[in-house]
Amino acid sequence: MPFFDIQKRLGVDLDRWMTIQSAEQPHKLSSRCHAFEKEWIECSHGIGIIRAKKECKIEYDDFVECLLRQKTMKRLSAILRQRDKLIKEGKYTPPPHHMGKEDPRP
Repeated sequence: MPFFDIQKRLGVDLDRWMTIQSAEQPHKLSSRCHAFEKEWIECSHGIGIIRAKKECKIEYDDFVECLLRQKTMKRLSAILRQRDKLIKEGKYTPPPHHMGKEDPRP
């Protein structure tokens, strides 16, 4: 921590908004995971890290999933694999606009 907090003294907020997504954002737009982070912070506030790891695990896992989207990407990968399998077997034909063969626009 700096001896003089110049940003606070001058009323400038250059990088504090990057540490906590729930903080006031530069363009007044909330972040993608604002709600999940807020739930996690409200749950874990004042109970200590050891209790928070146990009692707020669901909120924390939701927040991390929102940030990293690992489950979403895994699900998307499974859907694409299934689609490719069906195309290979001849049971599914994608529409032309999914194959890049759409009609030219005027």
